[in-house]
Amino acid sequence: MKTLSAALAEHLDGDATTMCHCWRVTRRDGTVLGFTEHDHDLSFDGTDFRAASGFQAADSEAASGLSVEAGEVAGGFSSAAISEADVIAGRYDGARVEVFQVNWQAPGQRILLRAQEIGDVVRAGGAFRAELRRLTHRLDQVQGRIYGRRCDAVLGDGRCKVDLSNPAYRGSGTIAAVLGETRIRVTGLDAAVAGFYRYGVVRFVDGANAGHAGDIEDHRRDGDAVVLSLWLPLPLPMAVGDAFTVTAGCDKSFGACGEKFANRLNFQGFPHMPGMDFAFGYADGDAVHDGRALYE
Repeated sequence: MKTLSAALAEHLDGDATTMCHCWRVTRRDGTVLGFTEHDHDLSFDGTDFRAASGFQAADSEAASGLSVEAGEVAGGFSSAAISEADVIAGRYDGARVEVFQVNWQAPGQRILLRAQEIGDVVRAGGAFRAELRRLTHRLDQVQGRIYGRRCDAVLGDGRCKVDLSNPAYRGSGTIAAVLGETRIRVTGLDAAVAGFYRYGVVRFVDGANAGHAGDIEDHRRDGDAVVLSLWLPLPLPMAVGDAFTVTAGCDKSFGACGEKFANRLNFQGFPHMPGMDFAFGYADGDAVHDGRALYE
């Protein structure tokens, strides 16, 4: 239940009101931006809310309980507010949005209507439309561990404990040729065996994608050349000469954990768990049934 200040309640009870919407966007990198549908800039709580952003609210739904209703906000690209490059680069994905209703004649008279997160962003020409998701959408996310033969940790995290700053697991190079949206021929990785960086991460240090990373689908040799394939295209086109760093990848198997990273003690999977093949197995005279582990 929302509680109105006495001044705001008195204003809303009047014959005419001077209310508008304001949005405060907090990106995951800590950048805070303010926008308003009013025709003049407003300022409160240490945030300047720009009127020239083109922000406007679309129809939205509200419901009680823990339902995951969503609304929308639309606007135009502006170098002074939201740039198309920032949207393409995903800098607004998952950003927190606070929606205020404000008396523009007295910004101290305001109320926080709701807090949401930016979901899908659709670009069309020089404008965008962003989905605003209620925070309860996080309740739909899977929590807890997955029990399986393969490891469910992220390579290098606190559970895995592999030190990815070790030079043995890192490399660097430049793009020699762009073979497609997700395929590049590179230099600088000649010393690594094919497949060493498969399922790893490439992070660009200069060029249009500086600061952005992509997941590596494959690392192979094509004659004397080294080719990297990414799972998804990067936010902006790659170009010859772009420099990058790479970290080794892991296929989450018990064998790779031990042979590639010497990290069996921290393996976060269950390699001896019987699979579907065991369920359909049967005893015969040729197998040895002495209680040993099915998988070494």
